[in-house]
Amino acid sequence: MAVLVTPECIGCGACVSICPFGAIEMRDGKADITDACTQCGACIDTCPVGAILRGKEEAKEVAIDKDAYKNVWVYIEVVEGKPKNVGFELLGEGRKLADAKGEKLAGVLIGDKVEAVAQNVFAAGADLVYLVEAPEFAHYNTDGYTATFVDLIETYKPSVILLGATNDGRDLGPRIACRVGTGLTADCTGLGIDEATGLVAWTRPAFGGNIMATILCPEHRPQMGTVRPSVFKKPEPNPTKTGEIIKVASKVKAEDIRTRMIDIMKVCTASCNLEEAEIIVSGGRGLGKPENFCYVEELANVLGGAVGASRAAVDAGWKPHMHQVGQTGKTVGPRIYFACGISGAIQHLAGMSSSDIVIAINKDPDAPIFKMADYGIVGDLTEVLPILTEEFKKIKAN
Repeated sequence: MAVLVTPECIGCGACVSICPFGAIEMRDGKADITDACTQCGACIDTCPVGAILRGKEEAKEVAIDKDAYKNVWVYIEVVEGKPKNVGFELLGEGRKLADAKGEKLAGVLIGDKVEAVAQNVFAAGADLVYLVEAPEFAHYNTDGYTATFVDLIETYKPSVILLGATNDGRDLGPRIACRVGTGLTADCTGLGIDEATGLVAWTRPAFGGNIMATILCPEHRPQMGTVRPSVFKKPEPNPTKTGEIIKVASKVKAEDIRTRMIDIMKVCTASCNLEEAEIIVSGGRGLGKPENFCYVEELANVLGGAVGASRAAVDAGWKPHMHQVGQTGKTVGPRIYFACGISGAIQHLAGMSSSDIVIAINKDPDAPIFKMADYGIVGDLTEVLPILTEEFKKIKAN
């Protein structure tokens, strides 16, 4: 609803000072609402003569043939020739959505010399693969990938698109949605079909994770959402499954890309590749001081795992944000998760609850983390972790 100023305005200026966004100016002795208005309504309550009102917003008809949009698409992100796990995780969920809607499941592959990945996409459940290959796509770039994906949508009209909430996925998804005029639900943790409407029901945390919101996109297509890595498990591959590869010629030229790759600096080694790790050893404030993270790092190194951290440890400056596990960090789903000196706040649990086995180590026997742990050790971390590390070294040596 728009905020309007009626002719009864007396030009007192009370609304100008009360507006928290500076969206009201005095012109010709009358208040004027500028484009900075957020429709908060503060000026309406302040006006002494009731000259500021909420006007009626004209209904906008969405001119779209929703029946023309079919099939569920999953964006398969490929980095240095290797597909990221999140693409296969989403193929598993996409298969469920496609079956429920009676439609086909397709993977979208954009890159340079990535056709070999198509068979893995079929094995994970896809019926189709849309393949766009060109040297311009050797590395992810916003301009080229966005233009190509939008062209695919306008040509083949998918009903649903799933993307991983990775750095690249979070860059690509909103740009595509804006170009095609649809909505996008970010950081979903649940997917389903709304029984009343047949629409995709996108579930995501809201208000700091205190509630879960379910979002529908009834009037626009495609329905789009990003999903955090490791929220869902990868389906068991079927190597005998095949499908149709639809090769699409790239319309993107080198001059269409406004950025240029100069160099790649790898600041994240295997120790912080949390989303792909099979074993994660995480530390929290219970370590006592940043120097004690050496115990966590040594255990992770022996097990060939990654090093994680709680938000408290990251906020304290003990570890960079790239190591953070939790609702405001990374969502992980390793086979084994060590929680060392982590109390078990709900925000942290939301980021690692998909772990197959959770091993908690804490000196507080009443720490909430023990309620969801498969195995628990009550003790001093500086004593327990070195013992575990030595035992694992012996096992590996034998």
